Amino acid sequence: MQIQQTLRGHTIFFKKQPKIISSGTIAGPKESAGIVGNYVDKALSDDMFGENTFEKAECKMLSYAIDQAISNAGLNREQIDVLFSGDLLNQIISASFAARDFAIPFLGVYSACSTMSESIMLASAMVDAGYVNTAVAATGSHFASAERQYRYPLEQGTTRPPQSQWTVTGAGACVISGKGEGVKIINATMGKVVDYGVTDVNNMGAAMAPACAHTLIQHFRDTDTQPEDYDLILSGDLGALGSRILKDLCWEKGFDISNNHVDCGEIVYKVIEDEFQGGSGAGCSAVVFNSYVLSKLKGKLFKRVLFAATGALLSTVSSGQGESIPCISHAVQLEV
Repeated sequence: MQIQQTLRGHTIFFKKQPKIISSGTIAGPKESAGIVGNYVDKALSDDMFGENTFEKAECKMLSYAIDQAISNAGLNREQIDVLFSGDLLNQIISASFAARDFAIPFLGVYSACSTMSESIMLASAMVDAGYVNTAVAATGSHFASAERQYRYPLEQGTTRPPQSQWTVTGAGACVISGKGEGVKIINATMGKVVDYGVTDVNNMGAAMAPACAHTLIQHFRDTDTQPEDYDLILSGDLGALGSRILKDLCWEKGFDISNNHVDCGEIVYKVIEDEFQGGSGAGCSAVVFNSYVLSKLKGKLFKRVLFAATGALLSTVSSGQGESIPCISHAVQLEV
């Protein structure tokens, strides 16, 4: 008996093509002033979200996005078989603390800012294999909690260098199911850790671009596709500088993505020049993908999208010891 091939290179091909049947998103005031403000389920006027710490606000946003995605699917919590979620904080406390309120089996994921695409990939694999019927993939971030953990307390008033990005305050979630109508998940390319020796913790775009380039090129080769086969190639959190580096790296390998590539960090804010290189953070791709991009897919303005979120796998300990920044990117192909 011939077995249909499900893995080629680093890419998983889903036989049953699970679907994203709904999504839920929430964004902070700065993010909601940009393009995503017209598409998110909830636009906040206060990034504290009624809480007394940044971390509690981040957790509450993630819980909101998960609940909203489930509600938008016309389901209740008891109908969700597993939750895949993660965030940027130590011990993924936002995801873990949010999960304790849902009474849903929880698989915590840490892939830094690429957690959204990794969560979608893992949830799709579980659904496609028939282990679960319905899964939720979710992640989020908060500017102030990320600054406190990775860089400087806001009270210190440190000047931001021009190569820096602004961590997005927001969260996004999507419900993935083997049944119903929605955006089909065709395949997913697993990334590998890539390190080009960047040590500047403010220059996330330069650090992550090589990992994204590696995954995109691997995807094109595994799937026998070219950049022009996609309506949109969406990277996660590279910002303006990282996006330019990504285009150059892909071009050097014979793949020109300049005509249809967009980075979530480039478009999440209203005026990119005011935010240096743009946005980053786990919530960046989660908010843009689950609001703006999914809306365009459902409206068939995009028919085939390649979504490759990117993550910098650093910690304050590793950076303090002079380590460079290892990075990763996972890609998911979606179609309507």
